[in-house]
Amino acid sequence: MTPDVASNARKSMPALHRASEPDVLKPLLERAALTPESRERTLGHAAGLLADLRAAQGRGWVNQFLQEYRLNSSEGVALLSLAEAFLRVPDPETADLLIADKLGDADWRAHTGKSNSTLVNSATWGLVVGRALVGEGEKQSALRRLISRAGEPFVRQAVGAAMRMMGEIFVMGRTIDEAMKRMRKPEHKGFTASFDMLGEAARTQDDAARYFRAYTDAVAAVGRDPAAGHSISVKLSALHPRYEVARWDECVPALTEMLEALSVQAAGLGIALTVDAEESERLEMSLDIIGTVAGLPSLKGWDGFGMAVQAYGKRARPVVAWAGELGRTMNVRLVKGAYWDSEIKRTQVEGLSDYPLFTRKAATDVSYLAVARDMLDAPAIRPAFASHNALTVATIMEWAGNSRDFEFQRLHGMGDGLYERLVRENGYHCRVYAPVGGHRDLLAYLVRRLLENGANSSFVHQLADERLTEAEILADPVAKIAAVGGARHPSIPLPVDLFGAERRNSAGLDLADRAVLEATVAAIAHQPGEGRGPVAPADVPEDGARQSISARLGPGLRRGGTVGEAITRVHAAFADWAGRSIEDRAGIIDRLADLLEQHLDELMAICVQEAFKTIPDALGEVREAVDFCRYYAQQARDGLQPVELPGPTGERNVLRFEGRGVWATIAPWNFPLAIFLGQTVAALVAGNTVVAKPAPQTPMIAARAVELAHEAGVPTDALILVPGGPEVGAALTADPRIAGVAFTGSTATARKIARSLLEDDARPIVPLIAETGGINAMIVDSTALPEQVVADVITSAFRSAGQRCSALRLLLLQEEIADTTIEMLKGAMDTLRLGDPGDPATDVGPVIDQAAYDKLMAYRAGAKIEKTLDAPAEGLFVPPTLVRIDRIDALTQEWFGPILHVATWPAGKLAETIRAVNAKGYGLTMGLHSRIARAADETQALANVGNLYVNRSMIGAVVGSQPFGGEGLSGTGPKAGGPHYLHRFVVERAVSIDTTSAGGNATLLSLDEGGL
Repeated sequence: MTPDVASNARKSMPALHRASEPDVLKPLLERAALTPESRERTLGHAAGLLADLRAAQGRGWVNQFLQEYRLNSSEGVALLSLAEAFLRVPDPETADLLIADKLGDADWRAHTGKSNSTLVNSATWGLVVGRALVGEGEKQSALRRLISRAGEPFVRQAVGAAMRMMGEIFVMGRTIDEAMKRMRKPEHKGFTASFDMLGEAARTQDDAARYFRAYTDAVAAVGRDPAAGHSISVKLSALHPRYEVARWDECVPALTEMLEALSVQAAGLGIALTVDAEESERLEMSLDIIGTVAGLPSLKGWDGFGMAVQAYGKRARPVVAWAGELGRTMNVRLVKGAYWDSEIKRTQVEGLSDYPLFTRKAATDVSYLAVARDMLDAPAIRPAFASHNALTVATIMEWAGNSRDFEFQRLHGMGDGLYERLVRENGYHCRVYAPVGGHRDLLAYLVRRLLENGANSSFVHQLADERLTEAEILADPVAKIAAVGGARHPSIPLPVDLFGAERRNSAGLDLADRAVLEATVAAIAHQPGEGRGPVAPADVPEDGARQSISARLGPGLRRGGTVGEAITRVHAAFADWAGRSIEDRAGIIDRLADLLEQHLDELMAICVQEAFKTIPDALGEVREAVDFCRYYAQQARDGLQPVELPGPTGERNVLRFEGRGVWATIAPWNFPLAIFLGQTVAALVAGNTVVAKPAPQTPMIAARAVELAHEAGVPTDALILVPGGPEVGAALTADPRIAGVAFTGSTATARKIARSLLEDDARPIVPLIAETGGINAMIVDSTALPEQVVADVITSAFRSAGQRCSALRLLLLQEEIADTTIEMLKGAMDTLRLGDPGDPATDVGPVIDQAAYDKLMAYRAGAKIEKTLDAPAEGLFVPPTLVRIDRIDALTQEWFGPILHVATWPAGKLAETIRAVNAKGYGLTMGLHSRIARAADETQALANVGNLYVNRSMIGAVVGSQPFGGEGLSGTGPKAGGPHYLHRFVVERAVSIDTTSAGGNATLLSLDEGGL
């Protein structure tokens, strides 16, 4: 390793984090390359290892499962899904539904007796029995008739036995003592273990305390026999429920203290401890924690401290260099990486500049080899290479020469045959990474390891594919990557290109990067504060009454004129604006999107100051506004062009789309930029002019948006802002020159607008687009993963202080899991922080105004509160509150704030529960958490909602991906951000021209006569 790499290791990480893939790979390719002579020797070693692996395919339990049940088969997917959920289902009704859902459509009989493993075959037979009883095609089978008297309990027992056998395969032991005992069996002779206590991503402080006790107990147990050489692996995410950058100042000291305690304990017992690697956004935090513990005087002389490094990360090489600078011997475990898919998705969703990891499997292999070579050369690092790849192992052996001062590692149950000869005959060391815990806890480990090691591109999968030749399996990854110039995988576009040629994705900020977060906070803090203008309330014509804007607007605001004057100006500008080409209007809206991104800090600051949005919410607000602009611009280009229609010869038929006239857009305060601009630019790009009324609580952000629209090229008289309250809105909708209204707000106000548009019999019938609120429910059955449910409930109910139209209002838990889920939810609520929305550590800010505060607090005073939090003494803070209700009917209206109601429903009554929610008449959003695919199908068929979210949070609809809007009492449609929205803003005009009247159809005369 060169000195410049080592000395600048930590400083080089930020630049590499989002650097382009070819740039990062260039030095790695040079470092990973073998000379021709070395390549020839390495291939010889690898061929021998490959032969050992293939000879041992019948011995590795996990290998046998992967070989028998490929993840690209229906049986493999069903097995993974069933194993993930079955053992945590407490009630027989839901267990039966899950079994029928997962086993009913798969051909398990084809797998009976095929494996060399008795355990695999036994598990398969349990699945066959289950399939025989639930499968539609075998309802009259002899097996079913034979055991029909035993009934459904027999099925559950058979499937349960199969799942417990899977637990035996994937988990070393249910307890640390059981795992250590298993390591003493003959098949593990010569191997040591690193015990990984199952459990990660604590949701509550109680979870974290329980995991910490599990680690201390494990260290103590392993320490009773230090001569065995076993060690412990620790996940920091298991030890703190808010292990995230926004809580750096809270979680890093706490985790440092806990890791110190575990390390001191391990050092005193003479055993090793390794900190596992996790998601890329946690890397910098983990380095602070590890670096502090590594430097503790109390741990001097202990050479058992270590860390894992993920080779798929672009920062892997400097992380290893950094570990070598800590002034002590560090054990470094090099792994490929286990969060690949979630890292890719997060980067795309957040609109970041590039990926933090490599997008090609071969690129990860190149990185692994380059980093491995650095580790072998580093004097202060004791390397451990975790791999099941024969070529990787052979390459490391080639570079290491005669040295044995390192170890290999493999996963429990995998890689059998690869290391036995190396360990028992050649003096190499190998450690088994061994999960320990109850079978119900194996979810995260099972899914991640199967996806990581069973993927089509992995060495394990290739080894099981008999169609691949030895040369293909041992192909040089350096040559593969060099052949494509290190380019990113073509099927994984950069986030900016997520929507292809249609439009650019909005650019985000990596708020999980501490430097970016701190810079964002500083930029927001230095923007002009309250009182920025110019904004003034519009006058209402008849009596001159004026709705005052909030006093926080400050002095110096100019008069806005009357509503009537604004409509007159906009009406006069209509013909000119409507006469412009679609491309001209769309180009202006695209320029507005660019201006919004250029003024990101300023717009976020106004959202924080005026609407009390937290920093992530403010960022999401601006990004959504940008997405609306680009999406509607492209929708206009694609969908509003004249359409040639078919007809008889000599006739031309054309359908044209034209603007209706003057639109009134009335926006809410909870999305004062995104919805305000979404409604407005949709009307503009369709050829209308607009009088735009923001909510009285948030006129400043609307005023700045209008200024930027004018700067982008929208004529000043084509878009006029009329701030004010209900009187201004009433004056707008009452004016007969208004050709359409787009409104987002309460159901009651939408009704008033609808009535006002029909009061004048002489007035044309004009369209109303209304998006209103809802009593949004999330239904959770007993197959759902509680940790995921709680995370999504917290996000859906309390983010944005519960002030989203889509926010979760009613949590419906299956009776059997209600108590445990509520306890976990209470613990997660305790981790929420209320405070200044400009503080990145804040989760919940104040509600919008005094009226909202008073209404919500008055309701809380009479509610049956199950859980609430303390709120700051100063400010309009409504604390997150959990209210217990006895039945669904008890909730009769929407409470627009951080108040969540919870009720229960009986097993097997999903349809009845959905109908009870439907009966409320609202239809905006609904959530479902279930591992039963047929439950999702049933909910989709029965739920009368505009947006259904399955196994995810209920907020954060993405423009163009999740068109948003409700039905019933929740809105009129069409859905915002969807392909049909713009057509509501236009009139359709069909023109039919008889071309024969001017001398006939000349094209007929030019047709080929076919020889006649």
